[in-house]
Amino acid sequence: MPSARRPITARLAAALAGACLLGIASMSACGVAEAGSGLPPLPAMGPSLRKTVAFETGEQPGTIIIRKNEKALYLVTGQSRALRYQISVGRDGFGWTGTVRIAAKTEWPEWRPPKEMRARQPELPAMVPAGPYNPLGARALYLARDGRDTLYRIHGTNDPKGVGFDGTSGCFRLTNTDVIDLFKRVAVGAKVVVE
Repeated sequence: MPSARRPITARLAAALAGACLLGIASMSACGVAEAGSGLPPLPAMGPSLRKTVAFETGEQPGTIIIRKNEKALYLVTGQSRALRYQISVGRDGFGWTGTVRIAAKTEWPEWRPPKEMRARQPELPAMVPAGPYNPLGARALYLARDGRDTLYRIHGTNDPKGVGFDGTSGCFRLTNTDVIDLFKRVAVGAKVVVE
C-alpha cells in the first residue's frame, strides 16, 4: 500500500521506529488503543529500578546528579543519602556534561523532535501528541542552561527494556514508574549536575 494511503497510526509507528527515544508511537485520536484498531495494547509502566543508597556529595537535597558512566541518576535526599534511578544516556557522540536546571515539568508530554534529529531522520513527524504512546513516556523534566532550553529532557519510556544503556540523543530515560516518582520529588528550578 502506498505510504500516502496508510493510516496515520501506521505512518507514525513506522516513522518513529528508528527514533532515539525508544517507545511505541502509534496512537488513536484519544490516546488509547481501541479494540480492532490495530494499535498495540497500552504499554506497561515498567518496573521501579529505584533504590535508596549511601551517597557522599556537597550538593543540597533536591539536586539531581547524573553519572553517565554508571547509567544512574541520583536525587540527593539528605546528608549522605540519595535515591538512585537506573537510566539510559546518550549514545556515542550524543553525551554531554555540565550543570543545568529543571525549567519545566510536564505530565504525558507531547514530543516535537528537534530539527537536528529530523535532519538525521527525515521520516520523523513534526509532533507526536501527548498520550500513553508518546516516546517521552509518562513525564518529562525540561533542562535549561542560563534560562535557555537545552532540548534535552529527563523523561520516561513506554518500553521498560529501554533503560540501562547508551541509546538516546542526549536525553536521560527512566521507566515510566520511576519518572513519575522522580517528577513528584523534584521542583522546577532544581539543579542538575551531569558528570
